[in-house]
Amino acid sequence: METESEPYIRLATLRLLHEVVADLNTARSLADTVQTVADGVIAGLGYELSAVNLVRPDGDLIVAAVGGSAGAEALMAGRVGSRASWERRLSMGDRWGDLRFIPYTEGWVLDEDDVPEWHTPGPAPRFPDEWHPMDRLLAPMYTAGGAGGELIGVISVDRPRNGRRPGAWGREALQMYAFHAATAIGNARLRANMQRALLRLEREQQALRASEESFRQAFEYAPSGMAIAEMGGDHHGRLLRANDALCRLLGRTASALRRCSFSDLVHPEDMGTLMRTSAEGGRAELRLQRRDGSYVWVNLRNSVVADAADGPRFQLTHVEDIEERKRHELQLAHRASHDSLTGLPNSAELRARLGSRLCAHPPRPGESGAGDAEAGGLSRGYDAFDGPGGAGVFDGPGAAGVFDRPGGSGVFDGPGGSGGPGVFERPGGPAVGGIPYEPHVHAIAPREDDDVDDGHKGLAVLFCDLDGFKSINDRFGHHAGDAVLIEVARRLAGGVREGDTVARLGGDEFVVLADGLGRADAQDLAVRLRNAITPPIRVDGRAVRVGASFGIGWASCGMTAEEVLHSADQRMYVEKRSRAKERRRAG
Repeated sequence: METESEPYIRLATLRLLHEVVADLNTARSLADTVQTVADGVIAGLGYELSAVNLVRPDGDLIVAAVGGSAGAEALMAGRVGSRASWERRLSMGDRWGDLRFIPYTEGWVLDEDDVPEWHTPGPAPRFPDEWHPMDRLLAPMYTAGGAGGELIGVISVDRPRNGRRPGAWGREALQMYAFHAATAIGNARLRANMQRALLRLEREQQALRASEESFRQAFEYAPSGMAIAEMGGDHHGRLLRANDALCRLLGRTASALRRCSFSDLVHPEDMGTLMRTSAEGGRAELRLQRRDGSYVWVNLRNSVVADAADGPRFQLTHVEDIEERKRHELQLAHRASHDSLTGLPNSAELRARLGSRLCAHPPRPGESGAGDAEAGGLSRGYDAFDGPGGAGVFDGPGAAGVFDRPGGSGVFDGPGGSGGPGVFERPGGPAVGGIPYEPHVHAIAPREDDDVDDGHKGLAVLFCDLDGFKSINDRFGHHAGDAVLIEVARRLAGGVREGDTVARLGGDEFVVLADGLGRADAQDLAVRLRNAITPPIRVDGRAVRVGASFGIGWASCGMTAEEVLHSADQRMYVEKRSRAKERRRAG
């Protein structure tokens, strides 16, 4: 029977248990909570030694805290026992509810396993319920508070102070304590995970703020222009931000740039390049308009700032000023295509310009060149295509090409037509490539067997050779000869129309390309240019004279540039010989 003092002992035990359980919830960290669990067994349940073993992520159990003995703590703390050994222990012995009691008579088989433990030898029990030093009492801790949950650890206890195995009340108190300990450890782990997550989030936010500040600094103080544009929506392409370098480059304020997009600033000829670059990313070279109306060459590099959930959000554009580089490129191109002495187009540029007006297909009978073209004839425009379904050959300015017409012939809509000026359309389709072009005009030479100018206009090629130039070089040196060539080039350039070409072929030979001239017009032009050359030229204080012989050739499609120049050269020599005979007869 229960003695009279038993209720008071239980009440005292409950008070102690209440105090140690309250202490479990005041620990600040997981390590403090586990140590409090071990110390609570000593303070509240009447045992002299306790150990708390926690399940690691790999499944094994580690001794996380030891209470009641510094020697045992030094020996056991931090040591690991395998999951298999622990499951073996929890499956044997006597089951006291959720507790496992392994008496010394059965526990000897566990002496050689890898579970850390602390035991002291002692005599055999003198009465049945006496505690033996080799007895083992284990209190498993589960997540759900019972055996149905996931094992999170095991509390092992030893050496009860009264020297007896716990009775029913002692067992229930230990089991209740294990339940509260499991809850406290779970809460501590949750708090630790939350603290780690908050710390990680704070670090990420600090890194994000630092990254944003770095980007802002790099954006605002970049030596070259940078802009952020909106993507999608009603304001696609509108600039959201522009740095100081871009404002200085374009001579505009940041607030003014935020009201426009690059399409509002780009040169009309570069609009297609801008659209392709904006759609595909990458880079492009184009011209942007300054506030004063001038244009500056820039290199645009686009990159898309995307959101993993919403897709592209913004477009970051780097704008580099390449005006100086473009100027150098143009200068190099000019030097490659122009004579270094006179500044006129050189031989290669002359042949390129002449070749751009010639196609490989001579005009058909009955065509008279530009006159018919203006009347709507096929001589103005690309050559007629072959039959339905065939391939049509067309000659663009300076080059020949082949255009395949699947299923029909092409139609060119001239001025006022449905296709607009200079746009070639297929029946029922858009312009070829969507790009308008200037139509090719056949160059057709006038008839040479007519003594009278029939009014035909063609491309005249005037070949000029200076008379008496060699003697100036021989008498006064190459310096004087160079000065004469420079002045002759100036006079020739001043005597032609805008759009005509005056080129230096080499030495003292010059060529003039003049389009839209009849035979009489070409002869008048040769006379005017000759009269412009013959006046005295002052070189180093002395006056020198040179004459000029002109040969007039005519460019015609079906001829090469070399053939046209050779024809004009031969006519020049014919004129030079005839003028020499006239001077001899006059003498």
